[in-house]
Amino acid sequence: MRIDGTVITIGLGLVLAAVGWSVALVPALAAEQKPPAVAVSAGSTAVAAGAVEDTLAICLARIPQSATAGQRMMAEQTCRRDEAGRASVRAIPGR
Repeated sequence: MRIDGTVITIGLGLVLAAVGWSVALVPALAAEQKPPAVAVSAGSTAVAAGAVEDTLAICLARIPQSATAGQRMMAEQTCRRDEAGRASVRAIPGR
């Protein structure tokens, strides 16, 4: 009976130590990674993302050239999804 309690205590201690170690490690790994440099011209693309004035072309232009194929696909789908919402706002009379 006493051995079971000891095994549970040691196991719980090891789990907590592993979680604490991984939590301490994540910020250190994140600090090592540099965000990709994105150059956006101040011309017609100076519209906030998600704004009503944003267009599909401007949204697609904000996708970085260094994006992977999967990132580009997700960004394009998001732009098209947001464009549908913006189109419904533009359809309101008197706007």
